[in-house]
Amino acid sequence: MNKSFVLRIAGELEEIRTAGLFKSERIITSEQGAEITVNEKTVLNFCANNYLGLSSHPKVIEAAHRTIDSRGYGLSSVRFICGTQDIHKELEKKLSIFLGTEDTILYAAAFDANGGVFEPLFGEPDAIISDELNHASIIDGVRLCKARRFRYKHNNMEDLEEQLKASGDSRSRVVVTDGSFSMDGTIAQLDKICGLADKYDALVMVDECHSSGFLGKTGRGTHEYRGVMGRIDIITGTLGKALGGASGGFTSGKKEIIEMLRQRSRPYLFSNSLAPSIAGASIAVLDMLSETTELRDKLEFNTKYFRTRMEQAGFDIKPGDHPIVPIMLYEAALAQNFAASLLKEGIYVIGFFFPVVPKGQARIRVQLSAAHEQKHLDKAISAFTKTGKQLGVIK
Repeated sequence: MNKSFVLRIAGELEEIRTAGLFKSERIITSEQGAEITVNEKTVLNFCANNYLGLSSHPKVIEAAHRTIDSRGYGLSSVRFICGTQDIHKELEKKLSIFLGTEDTILYAAAFDANGGVFEPLFGEPDAIISDELNHASIIDGVRLCKARRFRYKHNNMEDLEEQLKASGDSRSRVVVTDGSFSMDGTIAQLDKICGLADKYDALVMVDECHSSGFLGKTGRGTHEYRGVMGRIDIITGTLGKALGGASGGFTSGKKEIIEMLRQRSRPYLFSNSLAPSIAGASIAVLDMLSETTELRDKLEFNTKYFRTRMEQAGFDIKPGDHPIVPIMLYEAALAQNFAASLLKEGIYVIGFFFPVVPKGQARIRVQLSAAHEQKHLDKAISAFTKTGKQLGVIK
């Protein structure tokens, strides 16, 4: 063992602790839901990506069990060798229909979808123009590609147009954005982005991890919310948030794009197939969401109710329509203390701070779910108000 290396890492960890930036994991001993058991205490969960409350839905669990019985636990293989089952093709078809695209390719995780999309499609003559607040998986995927890199200011269409002009000598250009940004709840201006892309002959790619299943009138995502279905070239997303909450990712778009990814995308070629239980459960989820918007509608109500009541209580909240609700506290230590105090009140949330968000932008990120009932929301608002007064955040 290299002692000097271990001592260096130990010193850096201590610096993280001293700066109030150390992230601790709390152990959950229950299924995911509106109520969970943490540290042997039942609390209300307001920090999961379980937007539609499907992570432990009986129909989803039943479908997973049924698929294990009929297709087994795992495939011990990648897709192009002996890892493709009929349910993988069925899920890809259902995702394409749901999103309004021609074809879809599955990945073990959404991080892999973003990590494997750029390098097969773009090279040195091309340009990738990315929102400065895009998810880490997009950033890492771009790093694996030899295309030139341009960044535009967050959700700023004037700066995006400047970057499109600056990259005018490229063979192909793609504008890349999160559909919904996970820390701020900002929803991308896809209608304006598509307009600029048309003007400058560029492609549009959107990461729908925090959008698929609940944004838009029927939950298709940001492209439905912004009225641009059929105008997005590449959609990436996850099965691990609103669409069931387990794991798995996908890329969807024109059939030629998806076929190239099947031939050249390294995370697809060199990772095991999506587990059969996840594929089967995800098919059940898409069937449920195609039959009714009940869960999506309930989430919309919960979001409006919580945002309105928290603003009335005096909290500084980033405005928007998304069920991600950032309660701005600005100081890392305050965010951690606030979250710890809320846990004592039976509300489970997490404080976010640098490097997850910029320095001086610490916050509590509340995430609402269709699993929350109004009594859950009222209890959370009351606890936030009590703690906010105790810590001097509100009067």
